[in-house]
Amino acid sequence: MTATRVCSLSELEQDTPKRVVVKKVPIAVVLDSNGEVHAIGDTCTHGDISLAEGFVEGDSLECWAHGSAFSLRTGHPLNLPAYEPVPVYAVQIDGDDVLIDPNVTKEV
Repeated sequence: MTATRVCSLSELEQDTPKRVVVKKVPIAVVLDSNGEVHAIGDTCTHGDISLAEGFVEGDSLECWAHGSAFSLRTGHPLNLPAYEPVPVYAVQIDGDDVLIDPNVTKEV
């Protein structure tokens, strides 16, 4: 499979998640305060809630509904009630384009 363009870097606001769907896979894309782009599964593993509606704090994305935070680097939950990780996808930057392949998860 090949990576798909999901947005441009200029469309991303720092520490503001953006929900994208690639080949029917919902993904939360985050430009962190260090300028790094992350892509994690957009569905909280505790409840069927979009993580892109949550809050970025440091290197984590917190679900607005019950407060579980997930590492942007590993996808692992950092607190309860979630205990299952979300997938983390490799991100490619090509010029101003952000590309993600939902079939390729990042090794953590």
